Amino acid sequence: MSALSLHKRIEENTGLLIFGILLVSAIGGLVQILPVLNQKSLQAPSTNTQPYTAVELTGRDIYIREGCSVCHSQQVRPLIAEVERYGPYSRAGEFVYDRPFLWGSKRTGPDLHRVGGKFSDDWHRIHLIDPRAVIPESIMPGYPWLAKREAHRAGDIVAKMTALRTLGTPYTDEQIAQAEADLEGLLEIDTLIAYLQMLGTGLDEEIAR
Repeated sequence: MSALSLHKRIEENTGLLIFGILLVSAIGGLVQILPVLNQKSLQAPSTNTQPYTAVELTGRDIYIREGCSVCHSQQVRPLIAEVERYGPYSRAGEFVYDRPFLWGSKRTGPDLHRVGGKFSDDWHRIHLIDPRAVIPESIMPGYPWLAKREAHRAGDIVAKMTALRTLGTPYTDEQIAQAEADLEGLLEIDTLIAYLQMLGTGLDEEIAR
């Protein structure tokens, strides 16, 4: 069978065409993914990247619960325009303790991966309760209930940290035992601010400069 007749047969047979597309896509995907799975440098944390504290982990869960990742990405691409706007582009080693990843692709609001330390805690508190009080043109909704709910009610922090340890996050017994005490007296908004303030701070110092 000539190459031309084979090509014609594939185009005329819907099932065969779909199989061919899936086969080629699978091969292309494996070619991209398999080398990455064996690249140890992508699995090692950056020098300053640390596991989330109990407070930051609770804030991250609230961030996910409230759907913040729907409008905000957390991945600065290695493009001049993005680096000039947001800061150094994101490195794989900064995300090794993220489960799940919150890279995102939708930017109704700005990327938040380098927001840590950019604004004060008070600014974040006002912004979360009433965004237009600090950014008049903002279309972000307010989250005033976060300033009323106790943080320890956001979930079983001990169970979360224990589960993450089984997945490879290096939490110690002492950190897990201390977790509930760390959340005592905090509101949900406090933990969310703590999470926002650490975003992007795990970058190696020589790169950050």
